[in-house]
Amino acid sequence: MTEDAAEYCRQIETYLCKKNEGHLIRIVGPVFEQVSGWAAQGVPLAVAFKGIDQYCERYYAKGPRRRPVRIEFCEADILDLFDSWRRAVGVPSVDGAEDPGGPSKRDSLPAHLDHVIGRLTALRGSDRSAQFRETLDAAVRELDSLRASAKQARGDVRTAIVARLAALDAALLDAARAEMDDRQRAELRAKAEAEIEPFAARMAADARAAAVDAAFTRLLRESARLPAVVLAP
Repeated sequence: MTEDAAEYCRQIETYLCKKNEGHLIRIVGPVFEQVSGWAAQGVPLAVAFKGIDQYCERYYAKGPRRRPVRIEFCEADILDLFDSWRRAVGVPSVDGAEDPGGPSKRDSLPAHLDHVIGRLTALRGSDRSAQFRETLDAAVRELDSLRASAKQARGDVRTAIVARLAALDAALLDAARAEMDDRQRAELRAKAEAEIEPFAARMAADARAAAVDAAFTRLLRESARLPAVVLAP
């Protein structure tokens, strides 16, 4: 992300204007300082936009809107998503402190499989190559067979299922990558590098390369609309 604070705020302002159906709310004064703080922390614009989307989806679900959404209301969603993004790609916080994180609640394996199968099944009718659809169909069939034993899976059995999920996840991402041409892959790589750039000075070369790879994978997954099949043991 190379935008300075003013440009960052302008892009946030423009995006929020679109979400508000053309109603422009200027980002000035204390709100400018608030949004500039996101830029200083290294919050990628794509993450900020997703946070705005997330807040607006909840807002719209409550019924007809009475007033335009203000950017201040979106901050909690944006910062929560930024924390998740930062942990996923492995970049440090701005002050260099370790992320305490804490153990997250482990997802129910059967529920996770149900969610993934539903997402992948919805992609079957999409306009994809025959090779991608074959990979998709094979993944859905295997996930459906794994679901039968997932509820009672413990110990080595659960570990084996998790390992298969990781392999299926990698296969789907490889299939999605294969559908892209060199220009599309280069553009996605450039976006990934731009996301990591604010943190680059604080990272060793190998850590930075790993973070860029993780950001690329996240962007590839979003572009292909693939769910995360992999599940931490």
